[in-house]
Amino acid sequence: MSEGKSMTPDRKITGSDEAWDRRELGADSNFVVVADDTDDDAIDAALDLQPISIRLQKSLIEDFKMIAQLNDIGYQPLMRQVLARFADSEKKRILRQVVSDTLRRRKEDDAEDAQSKTGTHG
Repeated sequence: MSEGKSMTPDRKITGSDEAWDRRELGADSNFVVVADDTDDDAIDAALDLQPISIRLQKSLIEDFKMIAQLNDIGYQPLMRQVLARFADSEKKRILRQVVSDTLRRRKEDDAEDAQSKTGTHG
């Protein structure tokens, strides 16, 4: 909470999975402290995050928000996951293509070498 308010220590909830599931932990505004904005830089550094600005269609953002809500995560972490999956997939696709092209060229070179050694040309 802002403006110097602090958590209310008048009741203690025993930490357990069931308490989280019943929303006894993590959902009571009496037990919330809002982090200072100065913590954002430390969080970004610890997680190796870099803020960016991007323009997206409103409908795309709404779709991400809906999908994120269905998966109980925020839409920005969901977008990070989607972008990371895409980047990983593209890197793998590009690497497979490079390996395939390299193997094809080697076979062609080997075939040319074999032809030059036998004196036959196709």
